Amino acid sequence: MKKILIGLCALGIAGYNVSATAGNGKMHKHQKHLNRTLRPIIRQLGLTGDPLIGRDVPDINSPEAQLGMELFFSKSLGGDRDSACVTCHHPLLGGGDRLALPIGTESEDPDLLGPGRENDEGVDGATLPPVPRNAPTTFNVVAWDTFQFHDGRVQSLNSVPGANGSAGGIRTPNSEFGVADPLAGGNLVQAQARFPVTSREEMKGFNHNPYSDQDIREFLAARLGGYDGPEVLGDNGEALADEDPLNDSGYWLAKFEDIFGGDVNQPETMITEQRVSMLIGEYERSQAFANTPWKSYVEGNNWAISANAKRGAILFFTSSEQGGANCSSCHSGDFFTDESFHNLAMPQVGSGKGNGADGSKDFGRARETGLQDEATDKFAFRTPSLINVEVTGPWSHAGAYATLGAVIKHHSNAANAIENFDDTQLAAEGVSNLDKMQENTLEALNFSSFELETLNLSDMQVGFLVEFLKTLTDPCVTDNTCLAQWIPVAGEGDTNGDQLDAVIIDSSFPQ
Repeated sequence: MKKILIGLCALGIAGYNVSATAGNGKMHKHQKHLNRTLRPIIRQLGLTGDPLIGRDVPDINSPEAQLGMELFFSKSLGGDRDSACVTCHHPLLGGGDRLALPIGTESEDPDLLGPGRENDEGVDGATLPPVPRNAPTTFNVVAWDTFQFHDGRVQSLNSVPGANGSAGGIRTPNSEFGVADPLAGGNLVQAQARFPVTSREEMKGFNHNPYSDQDIREFLAARLGGYDGPEVLGDNGEALADEDPLNDSGYWLAKFEDIFGGDVNQPETMITEQRVSMLIGEYERSQAFANTPWKSYVEGNNWAISANAKRGAILFFTSSEQGGANCSSCHSGDFFTDESFHNLAMPQVGSGKGNGADGSKDFGRARETGLQDEATDKFAFRTPSLINVEVTGPWSHAGAYATLGAVIKHHSNAANAIENFDDTQLAAEGVSNLDKMQENTLEALNFSSFELETLNLSDMQVGFLVEFLKTLTDPCVTDNTCLAQWIPVAGEGDTNGDQLDAVIIDSSFPQ
């Protein structure tokens, strides 16, 4: 700790805070001192403040993004018509669902999103489990170039900066590791959009088990178009049919005709799973929110962020050897991620992903690479971007932490955070296996791939870092009027009654 404090004193951010009652001259002088420390760091790292420079960002008002928005909000794409993409990714909930672990299919109230959403009981009276991992935000998915999902199971095989995975083949769970999936689509976001409908807990439902991943995609496209989908045999050997077909497939046919043309008498050529995923992807890619106070500061506005935020930024970008918190070693660049995988021993709550002797563990990236004993894979998860991180909690791959301060304290002293973990912060009903949390998380902590240093940051330093992270918030994502562009008007959509007009009890942001 002594070494850290000495370094921080040298950086001018160790302990003192300019009070609100200080004279303007003193405050301005101190701000200049902080600027003289921070601006060379920004120049040295080559930061621009804008992760979207040079990217092809769809306009939310484009026909493709508008139809994609309707599909994103439609329960017609849920196997049992009780969930939609937006169930776990609502703009008013930070592009996620504000739950530790998502509740997709078979909820008590399909239209109630966020805190208060609960699982329905199964046929045996048992409460169904939530989705095993936290819902990543859809905000700024256009800025990812290499991976999608916490474990990177959708991967650009020719990652080109700024291309969003469009420069070459994309590997998905439907292809061998390192092999391009010919149906992945044109970019990482389209490839990702093809998979929630294949998950029983997310959208597929438990009544469509016989359908393969591709079968369920084609089944849902056929439902939209009102034509016969793939022939799939049930347990009795008879072909399965849609037990809950739409009453007005003409609604969707007209929408697709407006964009793609074609013959409505050949709906199978008009509404395909590839077009559905492309449109949803264009809507998601339009959610580009990176006009932050930090961007304004990097571009030259010295007063865009507070003195404490500047202290936090200096801590963030300074190595531990120099007395900093070393955050940017992983949260690097303008998008604040190295797009790589690290074992931080984040608390493993929930049902896990079937790994380990009892299936309660989640081996992260190793589930994809198969190198479960390799130090770089087991218990490693993708580094999240920190743009708009203030509104995307709860945080970590299992949504274990409810405040940014708690996340930072874990990074500062993971062993202490795990030992003193407060499970009352978990924002989801039905979060299970809490009795296994300590055992499973300690295994990750003691595994050779664990990467965090023990820094023992003070509460003041944690506060500085939180203030800096808040400067990475685009004001639009906290403004319901601004976000309204990405939400269809309630009651004016799908004539089949499947538009999910969300009921949100609590949209406040975790602090």
